[in-house]
Amino acid sequence: MLMETLHVMRDLSRLHEIATIFIRYGWGDVARRLGIVSLLERAGRILHWQEAEDIMHLEPAVRVRRALEELGPTFVKLGQVLATRVDMFPPCWIAEFEKLQSEVPPVPFEELLPELLSALGASPLDVFLDVQTTPIAAASIAQVHAAKLKDGSEVVLKIRRPGIRQKIEADLRILAHIANLLESEIPEARRYQPAKITAEFTRSLRRELDLAMEARNIERFATNFAADATVLIPKVYWDWTSEIMNVQQRIVGIQGKDLAAVEAAGLDRELLARRGADVVLKMILIDGYFHADPHPGNVFYLPGNRLALLDFGMVGRLTHERRDQIVDLLAALAQHHEDGMLDVLLEWAGDASVDDAKLAADVGDLSVNYENVPIKDIRLSALLQEITVIMREHSLVLPSDLTLLFKTLITLEGFGRQLDPEFHLISHLTPFVTRVIRERYTPAALFKRGRRSINEMYGLVTSLPRDLGRLIREARRGRFKIDLDLKRLDHFGQQLDRSVNRLTMGIMTASLVIGSSIVMTVKGGPTLFGLPLFGLLGFLLAFFNSVWIILSIWRSNRH
Repeated sequence: MLMETLHVMRDLSRLHEIATIFIRYGWGDVARRLGIVSLLERAGRILHWQEAEDIMHLEPAVRVRRALEELGPTFVKLGQVLATRVDMFPPCWIAEFEKLQSEVPPVPFEELLPELLSALGASPLDVFLDVQTTPIAAASIAQVHAAKLKDGSEVVLKIRRPGIRQKIEADLRILAHIANLLESEIPEARRYQPAKITAEFTRSLRRELDLAMEARNIERFATNFAADATVLIPKVYWDWTSEIMNVQQRIVGIQGKDLAAVEAAGLDRELLARRGADVVLKMILIDGYFHADPHPGNVFYLPGNRLALLDFGMVGRLTHERRDQIVDLLAALAQHHEDGMLDVLLEWAGDASVDDAKLAADVGDLSVNYENVPIKDIRLSALLQEITVIMREHSLVLPSDLTLLFKTLITLEGFGRQLDPEFHLISHLTPFVTRVIRERYTPAALFKRGRRSINEMYGLVTSLPRDLGRLIREARRGRFKIDLDLKRLDHFGQQLDRSVNRLTMGIMTASLVIGSSIVMTVKGGPTLFGLPLFGLLGFLLAFFNSVWIILSIWRSNRH
């Protein structure tokens, strides 16, 4: 508690800025309910509550997006993560979150020199040739400069912005505090699991801050596609790569969004769409490790209808179990097997409370909608959105790896249709699903699963006597404990503590009044204005105590 208080006090200036922006964009009530306003008032901060009329006329989703933009890089990244939560937010909110861009004005190269000296141990002008001081790309965490190695190889230097880690760590501390307040103070926010999302976001952003981690991601993808001549993954130069900077092969090609240049170069748009889909589907269903941001800006087209992938800061991972669930869902949909679809959705729901009958009815309706639709005519993005609508209506939250996957597939299908209006992602998905199902029942796979099950069963059986013995010993020693997670218990304790404090002050005030009245009747002792001094002091102290109690009650009724 002490450390949390110290962090809050250290970040008070930033907290004031966040609360002010919340209020300006019409979220003052949220700030009040979270207690941020009262904290800042106690710290002597004065907040301006006037809200601009033009802002208040905007839709809530627009106001949130603009507030996130104004709050800076950490909150922009948070909005981009929320854009993947199609299970939580309706399409209008997702569309606004998708407008959040990481492009920001570049940092002058001179300000990057201390970072580069720290990373290289020497001036970059001594290590590289032709270092371009004007960046070719600038984002919220890093910016990219072109250069050459001593042997003439063209490379790019991806350099982290100076001081960005300290700023982001401060914002992450505040975000964690706000997320906990949301869960304890605003019941309707609990279904969105803000604390869990913030924890996952924190882990993801810290990985993104480590530019060596991105380099390791690149090498893993390069290994997975080493045998595919149609895909180019940039080479990493580890001699100069660190947490602060990574050095990659520079790839020159046609950017994915430049369709006019694709036509002018004589490239086959349909073939590019097919190859792009096959690349990402292999990542997802075969490798279980996928590029989580396959938008046109991260893809280059090369001669020979080849593809180059860039920017591996955001990646997704899928376990074998998760991949099997995805395949089972698609297979159940193709076979109109409603119970199979329902089983998978319940697996994804976890321990959440579910109305099984209502969920089964909604899944049945979904299955009927696709009953007579040829598989080649199904739009996967529309199907995934319908599944997320069902999850959202039942207040079910998808696991984070699935939300990232769904968003990747929706982005991929939209990207493919830009290249080829007749593109259907599910047509490319079918061969991969068939391959996964076939491999699932090979003798080697069956043997591996059987051996794993036997090992798990053996471990469970052999550990049972030890676990029972430990349980009995704890019970004998009187240390048998049951942990209960009661919602808002901390908040109730704080309220009880404040109430006891007021009651104590009230009793002390009453005692002072009675004692001072008795002192007033006693002759002798020092006087002031002809009245006993100690009696007057007692009444004065009782007066201030009464004012404190009245103000405390009044302020608690406002929040």
